Amino acid sequence: MTHTAARPSFEALGLPEAIVAKLAENGATTPFPIQAATIPDAVAGHDVLGCGRTGSGKTLAFGLPALLRAARAPSAPRRPRCLVLVPTRELAHQVRDALRPYARVLGVRVGDVVGGSPYGRQIGELRRGVDLLVATPGRLTDLVDQGACSLGSVEATVLDEADQMCDMGFLPQVSRLLDQVRPDGQTLLFSATLDGDVDTLVRRYTTEPRVHSVDPPVSQVATMEHHLLRVLPRDKDRVVAEIAAREGRTILFVRSKYRADSLSEQLVSVGVPAAALHGGKSQSVRTRTLAKFREGRVRTLVATDVAARGIHVDGVDLVLNVDLPAGHKDYLHRGGRTARAGQSGRVVSIVAPNQRHKARHLLREAGVRAAQHLVNPGDALLGELTGAQQPSGRPWVEPPEPRRRDHVRRRRAEGGRAGGRRDVRFSGEAEERPRRGVDRGGPGVRRGGRSALPRQNGERFRDRG
Repeated sequence: MTHTAARPSFEALGLPEAIVAKLAENGATTPFPIQAATIPDAVAGHDVLGCGRTGSGKTLAFGLPALLRAARAPSAPRRPRCLVLVPTRELAHQVRDALRPYARVLGVRVGDVVGGSPYGRQIGELRRGVDLLVATPGRLTDLVDQGACSLGSVEATVLDEADQMCDMGFLPQVSRLLDQVRPDGQTLLFSATLDGDVDTLVRRYTTEPRVHSVDPPVSQVATMEHHLLRVLPRDKDRVVAEIAAREGRTILFVRSKYRADSLSEQLVSVGVPAAALHGGKSQSVRTRTLAKFREGRVRTLVATDVAARGIHVDGVDLVLNVDLPAGHKDYLHRGGRTARAGQSGRVVSIVAPNQRHKARHLLREAGVRAAQHLVNPGDALLGELTGAQQPSGRPWVEPPEPRRRDHVRRRRAEGGRAGGRRDVRFSGEAEERPRRGVDRGGPGVRRGGRSALPRQNGERFRDRG
């Protein structure tokens, strides 16, 4: 009779009591395998390579040791002591939000710098001092070049989703940033694979790393099923709409921004609560869209590969590949949005007759065994496999957000203006900045920036701020 060794507690991993208590408060009492394997080495100061699939608990595996390192001493303005590099804006925000509850326990200041957000807010945050900085490579490079941030005091660097950063072409920027951190610092690298460009980073920026590969690749997750649906081209739109109308959170993957927008509009027109997510949308729109999806106000998300690399939302039980991905790595990353942290999920791919060979090659490269099915719109088999159902056929109208209306009423009750100048706390948009043409109170200047002084030599004076 064999006995399975029980996983150690968080306290046994070398974490302080305050952090263990906060973890328990958040429902985390037993560490995931990647956490149990890597946290002791990371806390001890060793370089660590963690190889595990998306959704395996890597954020706390690198985040908690990094917070402990950052808590040793406060950071000087513009000089963070710990750095976390991630490939996308969404992932940066999710890492930041996941670490902040534990950072507050330790008195650590966590900040983020990402593209698509105002430079002013980020520069101001760095000036006030950030102990642990979560960043995307492009925006951090810009801020370093401007002199708004220096990496010379960084003692611990984390590369999260390193394979994705390399696949997205960030290797030159990542290398340039790592060349600026302290040469005697600690490096924690977490990736689904350790080959190709990732191996270049490992050999160049780690010293005698402790390697831990404790999770199977996403394709081998026991709680994940894979299915190929053979569909005639004329039936594809109807099949997609029926699957999108299912109950529960669903992510649909497509190959282009235009396709994401057009498909989400088609779904909304037939009654499916859907929204598009891709790199062509502003950061504020992407943030609101993810919030709606996470809160259940939108059940179906139509996403591109680039945008989806930062989607870490629990409870997604179906991923639908409307368009086949370009390669097996994209297939695995897409599938990583479901069956997260021990939950079950399905990855379903729609295949036209002329795509069968490509689909078989793609799955073989990904190491996936998928059941194949011939389906038509309205089939009972389609409903059994995916939960598909007929959409209402009536255009879906997104309900208003009551919190915004309540905020307006509260401002009016308090004597404040409900309209006029935008308030960042109300809109969720970029921070408020002075605008050209706003009344600055100078003599002879009307609201709108036009001078009230008479014309001189046929010209009107203007306040140019």
